[in-house]
Amino acid sequence: MKSIATTQQEHRYTVQPQDVAAFHGEVVHPVCSTFVLAREIEWTTRLFVLAMKEDDEEGIGTQVSIDHKSPAFVGEEIIFTAKIESLRDHELICSYKAMVHNRLIASGQTGQKILKKETLKRIFTR
Repeated sequence: MKSIATTQQEHRYTVQPQDVAAFHGEVVHPVCSTFVLAREIEWTTRLFVLAMKEDDEEGIGTQVSIDHKSPAFVGEEIIFTAKIESLRDHELICSYKAMVHNRLIASGQTGQKILKKETLKRIFTR
């Protein structure tokens, strides 16, 4: 695993019509779903993994927490900012905030382990 110079990452995502909270084809709320937030949060913190992993390594998620504070509407740009909190035993813990302008949409934490691809292959083989 490589060391990296930055301890902060930023990712921007514009909420699309298909990103609204819906289950089985029924829209519950016409705002960005927590599920979509989770995906974009995971991507934001994965940017650290992409910078740190060696060619024979890959990241695997270990946790994600989302404290969903306010809505993000279709067409709004969410700015995700993540920072490294710790790196122990190949597990990277990050905190993040998701903002639309000065409004907090969500905050929380993610965890990812960086493991050898061979190790992951053994784990994922039945």
